[in-house]
Amino acid sequence: MLLDVTIGKDSLSIQIDDPFHIDLDSFVERIEDFASKNNVNIRGLDVRNIIPGMIRGIAGCERGCPANAKGFVSGGFDGFDLEYIEGGILSAAATVGEGKVLHLKMFPDF
Repeated sequence: MLLDVTIGKDSLSIQIDDPFHIDLDSFVERIEDFASKNNVNIRGLDVRNIIPGMIRGIAGCERGCPANAKGFVSGGFDGFDLEYIEGGILSAAATVGEGKVLHLKMFPDF
């Protein structure tokens, strides 16, 4: 899996080798550092919990893909606009001050 984080024209890609055993602290720290370098404070957003939700939406296909991803989107997540993109891609966007948008886009390995 791949998580692509963008703010404006800048992006950060994070490879997720084992979606069921991620170092969430490291992921959140990398995203917060990336946001800080773009003069954006994202501490009010629940990045820590949206990442596992997105992973479960893509990797947790027990109920059939893309059912989990679409279920995650229909359930919503506070502070983010969610979208399911064909091919199993999940996108989350949040306005983070001064009209800047933080995009989290997760791509499956399949």
